[in-house]
Amino acid sequence: MTEAEAGRVNIAFIAAIVAVATIGGFMFGYDSGVINGTQKGLEAAFDLGKLGIGVNVGAILVGSSIGAFGAGRLADLIGRRSVMLLSAVLFLISAVVAGAADSSAVFIVARIIGGLGVGAASVISPVYISEVTPAAIRGRLSSVQQVMIITGLTGAFVANFALARYAGGSTASLWLGEAAWRWMFWLQAIPAAIYFVALLFIPESPRYLVVKGRAADAEAVLVRLFGTSEAQRKVAEIKGSLAADRHKPKLSDLIDRNTGRIRPILWTGIGLAVFQQLVGINVVFYYGATLWEAVGFSEDYALQTNILSGVLSIGACLVTMGLVDRIGRKPLLLIGSAGMAVTLGTVGYAFSTAVTAADGAVSLPEPFGLVALIAANLYVIFFNLSWGPIMWVMLGEMFPNQIRGSALAVAGFAQWIANAAISVSFPSLAVSPGLTITYFGYTFFAAVSFLFVRAMVHETRGRELEEMAG
Repeated sequence: MTEAEAGRVNIAFIAAIVAVATIGGFMFGYDSGVINGTQKGLEAAFDLGKLGIGVNVGAILVGSSIGAFGAGRLADLIGRRSVMLLSAVLFLISAVVAGAADSSAVFIVARIIGGLGVGAASVISPVYISEVTPAAIRGRLSSVQQVMIITGLTGAFVANFALARYAGGSTASLWLGEAAWRWMFWLQAIPAAIYFVALLFIPESPRYLVVKGRAADAEAVLVRLFGTSEAQRKVAEIKGSLAADRHKPKLSDLIDRNTGRIRPILWTGIGLAVFQQLVGINVVFYYGATLWEAVGFSEDYALQTNILSGVLSIGACLVTMGLVDRIGRKPLLLIGSAGMAVTLGTVGYAFSTAVTAADGAVSLPEPFGLVALIAANLYVIFFNLSWGPIMWVMLGEMFPNQIRGSALAVAGFAQWIANAAISVSFPSLAVSPGLTITYFGYTFFAAVSFLFVRAMVHETRGRELEEMAG
């Protein structure tokens, strides 16, 4: 794009579209984070043990993995915006039913429904954003997704903290005689409704429209985004990138016709998706309050610590937005992997010093409580400076047009399966073999992720989507 053409880019319209699309990221974060702080309520209401807590917390991940896989393919059939609208409806249903659940079974079903929305939003929002933004600032705008995910998480943490403090505890009665933890879920209905209404005012992805043979509609959208001459050029580019594969996108496109093997670019996408979870970040997001209470923090202070982690995460993502289109994706991933390996190892060592008093209370001796807190928050910063936003940026842009929906379906499914494995296993692992060994395990995966990035990841900074090769 020339300097003159760049001047005709409708930045205000693009920013508005990105803002709406990333409400899906906010919902993703809120729905994932709201569980953090409700676990005492769930345990008391449904008489749950450690395994039961793990299943109820992890239920959303079952829906998320299905939603991510189905959304990628569904987006190729009915469009990116239509899938986001569906996810908004799922968020709304989940919020109402989860808060009203009178049994663990009903709650699990509600969380699976919410998970379908989370999974869909997690893979479609980045794709949509990458397909409507200029290459020069695509990384920056795609990173907004992670900012909104963390904002949603932090919003859930703040809401949980405020409701629990106002009621006198997460299990205490609040409005209409209902426990505070139920209101933590019901509040989610407000942003879900806003998301649905806002989506009605943004256009469909022009690349999807070209694939569907609606070139005139695609050009009309592109004119609003980039101006007339650039719109015509982009329509021609998109058509050219699809010329070798005139059939409708399908999962079998992920197999290289010449070799009969899965395309290497898909393995890279799966690796990025899985390693983002194997470093254990969602243990902090889902179990933060429980984790800090396990080493001697009060419920009130543990919830405040969650808020601190959320604020630091947002700050780190904002730094990434300023760097991703300047220094590139791969350098940030490498920095993040190295930083996470060091900080996770430090957290693991700090937890190894935990002592148990005669009354069974667990605490970290000085100065290791402070060391653990600082190292854990530095870990969160390194994650959100790198793997948090960059994984979503790359999955949204690294695949060729023909396979983007299918590849996102598979990579998104893998991401949520890894998320489920880490999240559901944590309560049991925290008991045996314990927090120290568990965190050293996450340290190992962070170190391996560094080697993976060096060997498998290729830079995509500044490249048009039509230039991506598989």
